[in-house]
Amino acid sequence: MPTFLTRIVLLASLVTAPYFASAAEEKVTFSVEGMNVVGTLNLPDGIKKPPVILLLHSFGGSRDEHIIPAVNEGIFARAARLWAEQGIASLRIDYRFDGDSDGAKTDGTLDTDVEDGLAALDFLAKSKRVDASRMALVGWSMGGAVGAAVAGRTPHKLDAVALWNPATNMGAAFPLLWGTEKIKEALHSGDTPVVLAMPGGGEVSLKSAFFVSLMTLDAAAEITRYKGPLLVAVGTNDDIVSPQPTLGKSFISYHPGKHELLVRPMDHFFNMSKDEKQIDELISTTATFVKKHTR
Repeated sequence: MPTFLTRIVLLASLVTAPYFASAAEEKVTFSVEGMNVVGTLNLPDGIKKPPVILLLHSFGGSRDEHIIPAVNEGIFARAARLWAEQGIASLRIDYRFDGDSDGAKTDGTLDTDVEDGLAALDFLAKSKRVDASRMALVGWSMGGAVGAAVAGRTPHKLDAVALWNPATNMGAAFPLLWGTEKIKEALHSGDTPVVLAMPGGGEVSLKSAFFVSLMTLDAAAEITRYKGPLLVAVGTNDDIVSPQPTLGKSFISYHPGKHELLVRPMDHFFNMSKDEKQIDELISTTATFVKKHTR
């Protein structure tokens, strides 16, 4: 299913680097509030305690993310594989109430997503399979807003954070998609799920708690608490998080540390309907950024 800022409307190559052979990919689980969170851990072969990136997916997405037609591979799955070839481990998770993790979709909120991201960093730090002193985070779309909150709240030191087309004002975006009256209805629906038609086909059912969390999680306020290096990538053809690069510039103005703004003529899905070139450039740029700050 497409995504909120992963288009709740439906809707490069990598830099030259040493080759570390294929990655050991495995399914992992950890518990949050008595519920299982499912993830995929990629560990590059031949490296003891590699740096690691936590990947946070978008609304309606999953830990592998949308399939790139040209290569028949999920965006996050591809990123994990290519990063492993450069010696970078990764963990991509399904939030609770999403994908393979426990819970019904109707019960999820941004607050529970943030809790899962924080728990994922705890899991990595305690795993002894990666270098807990060299951790980074990547979030896409709504996962970018969740990632900003995780980065600002975690007790673990994050050496780098990269946010791809991050949601910056979700309280405004949803009314634009479904109308103010529908969102008002959803906010007052209590435990009765409200069904929203997906512009690209299908529908999603969500309880009022989700919509309340949209209004209360402020990505810009959250990023003020993260002092480490930040990369924000935005697309001038993004019609979901827009206008760009204005929103990207506004967002990073709240960040107190070093930051970079990457602007490309890409849509919210990195032009993946055309080919994989733009997403590969973003994967490569992010790898370079993470390596620079996890030495």
